[in-house]
Amino acid sequence: MPHIPDFEAWAIFARVAELGSFSHAAEDLGLASTTVSKAITRLEQRMQTTLFHRTTRKLSLTETGRLTVERAARILADGRAIEADIVEEAAVPRGKVRVACGTAFGLATIVPIIPQFLKDYPDIELDLALTEDDVDLIGSGFDISIRLGQPPDSSLRTVKLMSFVRPLVAAPSLIERYGMPEHPSDLTRYPAIIPTNVPWGLEWEFEHPEHEPVSVRMSGRYHINHAGAVVPAALAGTGVALLPDFFILEELAVGTLVPLLTEWAAAPKGAYMVTPPGVARPARVRVLIEWLRNHYAEERARRASAG
Repeated sequence: MPHIPDFEAWAIFARVAELGSFSHAAEDLGLASTTVSKAITRLEQRMQTTLFHRTTRKLSLTETGRLTVERAARILADGRAIEADIVEEAAVPRGKVRVACGTAFGLATIVPIIPQFLKDYPDIELDLALTEDDVDLIGSGFDISIRLGQPPDSSLRTVKLMSFVRPLVAAPSLIERYGMPEHPSDLTRYPAIIPTNVPWGLEWEFEHPEHEPVSVRMSGRYHINHAGAVVPAALAGTGVALLPDFFILEELAVGTLVPLLTEWAAAPKGAYMVTPPGVARPARVRVLIEWLRNHYAEERARRASAG
């Protein structure tokens, strides 16, 4: 019946042979002398041979010990090399990072800045998958999934990437037809463009500093599973839209989309970076997470200072 070699005992044997002493090997390996002695005894019993000649004053290899010591030393060296490589991989930012991200969010916020990240970290390779699928991080091999809204799976590790506001907007042509709403409840008579791939969907919630929150169930004839496609539909006057601000900064600046109910605000939402369970993240993953967080913190500060 196949058995697993006693790698620990072989590694201890190699160190004892090199140092010529059980006690010196124990000190070098950070083990108790009894642990070292038992490991050698275990090997000899398993091999049914003697590896060392022992006297009160001297320790020397038997012929069998001399024949096996070189290969045992390789076991110890290979084990140390494996551990060193893994530690270095965890500590040094290099290698491939696989990231899954929603298409619209990725195109608007992630894709434009990744070239700079790759310049900053020339030893990292990035594999970015833009997808509307809810990626199985554990089974798919992705290191990071970027999602809108707090992920429900509590076993995953979550880092908030950014917060964003969602202004309610409409094209001037739609406002000409329906007028300006004065209260969220007025929105029931407006057609809406319904995003189907975001947490808020049909239920649009609005907050006011002096009034109770209001939830409005919207309706409309145009349902879209890609937030980026909501923008041209809103520009065409198809309906009112509730969009993250980063999608429509230019349209708001030039007036092709007009904010509605400015005294009310849709509840802020967040984008989150989600990683598989586990205590440690490799350095290549850690630096990407921190780089993205720092980028968006600086972006928020720039916008705030610009008024």
